[in-house]
Amino acid sequence: MHIVGNGPIAADLSAAIDASDFVVRFNEPKCSIGMSGTRTDILFMCNAGKPMQRRLSDPLFLQSPILQAAEQVILAYHPHIIARYFPKPNPLSQIKGRRSDWTMETVKALGAVGKANTILPVQFYLNGCRELGLPEAQMGKVFPSTGYFGIYYVLNHKQFANWDISVCGFSWQGWKRHAWADEQQWVKSKVETGRLIVID
Repeated sequence: MHIVGNGPIAADLSAAIDASDFVVRFNEPKCSIGMSGTRTDILFMCNAGKPMQRRLSDPLFLQSPILQAAEQVILAYHPHIIARYFPKPNPLSQIKGRRSDWTMETVKALGAVGKANTILPVQFYLNGCRELGLPEAQMGKVFPSTGYFGIYYVLNHKQFANWDISVCGFSWQGWKRHAWADEQQWVKSKVETGRLIVID
């Protein structure tokens, strides 16, 4: 299995990834586009905030090769989690159409192009935060990334218990409210125990 992030990839892994038994990706390819193939069995998506609003407003997103290839789309954040923890747009931004939760709009858009989708439960998010060592007091300020939750999902899914799992394209950089250093250290701990293999 390959878990493919959206960061830079040093070598063209397209053939190896497309030939893999299972491929997990996130949101939309950025630096890895053209270097990591298109096979996608699960596409994890962030259904909150500005990034999802931008994707939904771009008709080309629903036509992208990655989304078209996806067998299943998983929305990482339950609406109750977004309502409880995620930052709310200020009143002026709300007037402009900004909001935190884009779950239903995402579900409708994906359904319109025939994509099955799943919303992860509240407890999944809470368990993932606990695994990362994120205390309750920080959960309204720091938010684990979609990439982290995708890896966490795979490692905790019985289907993949005995699989060889490789990760690539993770730069641990981006939105300042993600716990990049903690997520990178968590992945390192899984590499040290032999659960993950990192491809640079």
